[in-house]
Amino acid sequence: MPIFEYKCDKCGHKTEFLEKSNSKGKHICEKCGSSNMQKLFSGFSVGQSSSQGNDSCSTGTCPTGTCGL
Repeated sequence: MPIFEYKCDKCGHKTEFLEKSNSKGKHICEKCGSSNMQKLFSGFSVGQSSSQGNDSCSTGTCPTGTCGL
């Protein structure tokens, strides 16, 4: 089962839920109790391969995780 990320429309809290991809179930915000949760685009499958380095930051460490893209 895949993990989906949701954001609460009321308070902005983000959380993840393990669910079937064709699930129609409603999720409740664990922070404020609202049922207005919006599924977010997942960045899990979008990223760089492990063969790419992230050594292009001038500080030597990438604070954002996007260096070398």
